[in-house]
Amino acid sequence: MKKKFTAPLIILWAASLSCSLLTSSLPQLTSPTEVSPSASPIHIYPPVTALPASTTETVVYPSRTPVPATQEFTVLPTSPSIPYPPGGGTKLAGHTSKIERNIVYCTTDNVNLQLDLYFPKSFRGPMPAVIYVHGGGWITGDKSIGEGETEYSALLDAGFIIGSVNYRLAPEYQFPAMIEDVKCAIRFLRANAATYSINPGKIGALGASAGGHLVSLLGVTDPSAGFDVGQDLDQSSRVQAVVDMFGPEDLTTNFPKVDMNLLATVFGSFSLALGSPVTYITPDDPPFLILQGDADKVVPLSQSQEFYNKLTAAGIPAQLVIVHNGSHGLGAPNESPSLSELISMIVQFFEATLK
Repeated sequence: MKKKFTAPLIILWAASLSCSLLTSSLPQLTSPTEVSPSASPIHIYPPVTALPASTTETVVYPSRTPVPATQEFTVLPTSPSIPYPPGGGTKLAGHTSKIERNIVYCTTDNVNLQLDLYFPKSFRGPMPAVIYVHGGGWITGDKSIGEGETEYSALLDAGFIIGSVNYRLAPEYQFPAMIEDVKCAIRFLRANAATYSINPGKIGALGASAGGHLVSLLGVTDPSAGFDVGQDLDQSSRVQAVVDMFGPEDLTTNFPKVDMNLLATVFGSFSLALGSPVTYITPDDPPFLILQGDADKVVPLSQSQEFYNKLTAAGIPAQLVIVHNGSHGLGAPNESPSLSELISMIVQFFEATLK
């Protein structure tokens, strides 16, 4: 059983993380917007040298890294279109055919860990899936947070199954409980791919803030990291594409605007280096799309820049989009690119890497 903490703590970082994710009002997705890329893979908005008004170019994402030969998946045959009863939840009405809630994917420390699955209106299985991992400073948050995010409707309309997972939280449970749980969710979905019409070789991950940290770890770690414990160990927890939204990537560095007691509460005696995605990068890692605001006072821009530099140095296809005026959480009216443009990038990235 993981070491537990019971003493209440006031944690400024966690409050900032959770508030930015829970209270932001996100505009509705518009039609895909073409974005003008800079000369390098790092996109800074607005561009230093603007293209002529009549010239637009769509961001082209690198082709995905093939699954290593040692990583074998059973590819299911295409099945007929499956009719489902109308989906529940008014937030996604018109975008989903069925929502299956509170599926137990793993039981650990006598806790039944649950996920929700959202299915497109109509589809032919097996289909690619995108797993959403919520933020909240590793101490708060819930899988239901994502249902209000505009990304959900856009991904459903593009033909992706969406999974949203709960995981154990600090201070009751310390790291690595969180990544152990998220990895168990991926293995569960692979083990039950036929049941849920998921293509087991085309699973991506999307996370913001603390969730961005966890999906980054999903992308760069294999069983040698020691995070694969629990059920369905005959299945791989690797994912084929990752969207990291302003996640902390190097926990050994200083976060000037953060109460560092948070790291002690979450990680305890666990090595911060071994809890950092930058530690595990290898050339066989999947493609990454990184979204980061240049005015983020919680997770500094330098975190995403360091992560991007190390990914590309290892030969991993990666894109870093720097959002001008972007604070922690993104989606404010004065940010560039806009939220609708960012969502278009997310959908395009997963279409290029998972379809």
